[in-house]
Amino acid sequence: MKKTYTVKFRRKRQGKTNYKQRIKLLASAKIRLIVRKTLNNMILQLVEFHPEGDKVVASAHSNELKKHGWKLSTSNIPAAYLTGVLLGTKAKKKGFNEAILDMGLNRSTKGSRIYAALKGVVDAGVEIPHSKEVLPDENRIKGKHIEEFIKKSESKREITEVSKHIDEISNKIKGTKNE
Repeated sequence: MKKTYTVKFRRKRQGKTNYKQRIKLLASAKIRLIVRKTLNNMILQLVEFHPEGDKVVASAHSNELKKHGWKLSTSNIPAAYLTGVLLGTKAKKKGFNEAILDMGLNRSTKGSRIYAALKGVVDAGVEIPHSKEVLPDENRIKGKHIEEFIKKSESKREITEVSKHIDEISNKIKGTKNE
């Protein structure tokens, strides 16, 4: 006698959840840093597992950078880094010092926006296990590639020194003064 067909979980059928990966992350019993990217934004959340449902303990959205004076795109590597710094400072204020990275179904690409966000959270003081090799280099985080593009295109943008703008916003988020 043949076995009948077993219907897979709905979220697996929809391609939204990898349950094997989720079980491994939950087995660590640590808070998860969930990083999701869209075409125009980065969404970061610290999520705690509870049997009745996951609970978000802190979150940051790249659109929040505009409240701190961010004048560039919210979908680039420097914006992802600053969103990570924002979430990291929120997490530290709430007393969370460690987490593990949950990338979901995103592919692991060295130097991507996901790892820029991870670096921002780590730089804010949250301990997350990672390899230094996957993080984007400092020039990309500081926006040197964007500065070069602005200079080549000879556009009349109000921001021409992107690295100074990034440092300024980072200091505002962390609550430190520019010196």
